Amino acid sequence: MAVVPNGAPLQVILERAHRVPDLDHFPGVDEINARLDALAGKHPELVTRRRIGTSRLGDPITMYSIGDGPDQALVYAGVHPNEPIGFWTAIHLAEDLCADPDLRSSCRWNIIGCIDPDGTRLNEGWFDGPFNRVHYGANFHRPAPAEQVEWSFPFQYKNAYFDQVLPETLALMRVIDELKPAIAVSLHNTELGGVYYYVTAELDGFVEELHAIAASFDLPLDLGEAETPAVRELGPAVFEMISAQATYDYAERLGLPTPNHSGDSSAAYAGRHGTISLVAELPYWTHPSADDQSETDASYRQLLADAADELEANLQAMNEIFEQARPYLSDDSQLVRGIAAFLPYLLRRPERDRRRAEDVDPSRRATVAEAFGLPDTNRMYRLRFGGMLLRAIEGEIARGSASAALHPPAQQMRALYREWQNEAATLDAQLRTIPIKDLVGVQYAAALALLDAVRRRAD
Repeated sequence: MAVVPNGAPLQVILERAHRVPDLDHFPGVDEINARLDALAGKHPELVTRRRIGTSRLGDPITMYSIGDGPDQALVYAGVHPNEPIGFWTAIHLAEDLCADPDLRSSCRWNIIGCIDPDGTRLNEGWFDGPFNRVHYGANFHRPAPAEQVEWSFPFQYKNAYFDQVLPETLALMRVIDELKPAIAVSLHNTELGGVYYYVTAELDGFVEELHAIAASFDLPLDLGEAETPAVRELGPAVFEMISAQATYDYAERLGLPTPNHSGDSSAAYAGRHGTISLVAELPYWTHPSADDQSETDASYRQLLADAADELEANLQAMNEIFEQARPYLSDDSQLVRGIAAFLPYLLRRPERDRRRAEDVDPSRRATVAEAFGLPDTNRMYRLRFGGMLLRAIEGEIARGSASAALHPPAQQMRALYREWQNEAATLDAQLRTIPIKDLVGVQYAAALALLDAVRRRAD
């Protein structure tokens, strides 16, 4: 049986994780800082507080170190600022470390509560709920790929080159190089479906442990369409970490344009020090189809091609509106930069999926999970990036200086987005909103289990 660093069985990890208290919202930047600063003030003998950088808009970025070692662990939240489960995970881990000397003695944990304050502030409109997809999408922000901390590490491979490192990314790079951590946990989450994981190494028994952690919270694994076909599966819902190199090679094999819009991941950068990295992807909502592996009558090949066609139509509709609006939108808006980067990038995906469909056995039937997941991915893109585009346009109008020419595309986008919102709302009755404490519990348990698995390998 797996053991935690102090020699207790895996069950002890789960008992810790199930003690996460009820949570009714996600913390914004100011609350994250206030909670972690208060903890450092209350336990100055335990918590070392250090500023490690500054965001582009002037927010300080702080790291809190707790524990005696000998190993170093690095945990960081907000690498994608629309993924706030990790904010609570970071806070709860810090609080538990201060309360439990046994946990502190196992490792020196270095915790960054929010690595992208600027992007996080643009998501805070949905952090207090209501927790439904319509409200979420309407207040959603995802930075342009080159402005995501997770994907703005230096990268050079074949014809790809990226060195436009963000200040926030540079802060994380310096910490990684200083600590050379045994493990790194990049705190992410997904949106709807089930639980899935990424890890940079195959560790004996770890896949089964990750499955057990999700099961202990009665959360399904996500057994539908993988996030990207460029990853290698290590087990059901557990994948080798996404890398810029694998993504490049996959596009090259299909004869598609190779990506050159962003850099590599934090996991790839930390790998130079032998660090084992983990991502636990948790959904806000789950659906009965998420882990249903029973076969349907539908052709997987046809579903994949149909989803590609639908996505292309959705993206082209948004792109036409954006092209009309673009001359009148401010270049200094994070939302505008995000849309300007994502639409061309996403418009390459339908052709990728059509080519992938050509290689699929025509007789292969789709599973229930796949038949749900493929169209729902399109629903996700509509809600996310349609919401961002509408926010960008309406934000410009709200400034009071918008050209009259901006109002027609604004009306078009409002009408189109309302259709997508109404369609998404029809699914609400089928969805289960997962308690935030359970999502935090899975991330927390996975982090502790990773450290244990890495230590078992070293023994």
